[in-house]
Amino acid sequence: MKIIVTDQNGETHELEGLEGWRVMEVIRDWGLNIKAECGGALSCATCHCYVDGDWLDIVGAPSEDEEDMLDSVGDVKSNSRLSCQILCSDALDGLKLTLAPSAAKD
Repeated sequence: MKIIVTDQNGETHELEGLEGWRVMEVIRDWGLNIKAECGGALSCATCHCYVDGDWLDIVGAPSEDEEDMLDSVGDVKSNSRLSCQILCSDALDGLKLTLAPSAAKD
């Protein structure tokens, strides 16, 4: 499956993801600028991203725990998600998202 990621500099990357992997893992393993400090344990918001509007219904709403983590960053928008909470699947082939400034390593 493909994930289209726009980084914090506005550069677009087409990444190959694997079924069942967390979107955060794909982004991290391709070497993009994402902290992903907790490794997907839902204990930080360092994989914060903005889901493209066309994909919001397909990705679904964040859980209450995810919303609590998102409240810890200052650049939250209505389309904010933690990429560690989005699992790769055929239904998400072509998913478009943008990495939030708060997710940057530098």
